[in-house]
Amino acid sequence: MLLAVFLVITALFVVLGIIFASGKGANLIAGYNTASREEKAQTNEKKLLKAMSVLMFVLAGCFLVSASSELFHIKLLIWIGQALFVVVLIAGLVYLNTGNRFKK
Repeated sequence: MLLAVFLVITALFVVLGIIFASGKGANLIAGYNTASREEKAQTNEKKLLKAMSVLMFVLAGCFLVSASSELFHIKLLIWIGQALFVVVLIAGLVYLNTGNRFKK
């Protein structure tokens, strides 16, 4: 049962990654979808979507590590996968929100 949950979550992250990689789905990014037209005009949407797609694929990989715990019957892999998820998520959010990387 836990394997199915991890695989469904992984699939959701992969689908989001594909949507972002295709250059669509900017309205799914919190903060960007509520920005004014002027702020959106100053943002390089293509670079932002590419960075978000990479983040989604890496987060999906973290859930695959957790899912592998059910396949190999090693409970430690759940904790490793979840710890990786938290670290990647925090690092990704810091990267995305600092440095004005996505300004035109």
